[in-house]
Amino acid sequence: MNISEAAKIYEMTPATLRYYEKEGLIPPVTRNNAGIRDYQEEDLNWIDFIKCMRDSGLSIESLSKYSALYQEGDQTLNERKNILIKEYESLLEKQAMMNKTIKKLESKLAMYDRQIQEIEQSVGFTN
Repeated sequence: MNISEAAKIYEMTPATLRYYEKEGLIPPVTRNNAGIRDYQEEDLNWIDFIKCMRDSGLSIESLSKYSALYQEGDQTLNERKNILIKEYESLLEKQAMMNKTIKKLESKLAMYDRQIQEIEQSVGFTN
């Protein structure tokens, strides 16, 4: 599969895929005899993983380190796991902050609903 097809599947641009490869987020992609990237299933699995992680806010630096360690083999399992644990904990913190913000917004919206209802009742407006 060529770069345009792979990019389309993951709703990104070919430039983004090239950048991810250049920065080491995904291992070097297989190339055909003409030197053109030829994405295989393993390459697509990497793209899927990296896209998911980036969409969640994981850093390029962290993912690049993870990818480099992966390419070194099983002797790096603990290091890779530690990177993911750190990122997981960071995401949980962000999730807690987002949940707090959501609760504040829900409260604020409920207040507006009450105020609007009170005004509508005071002027005799009903739906």
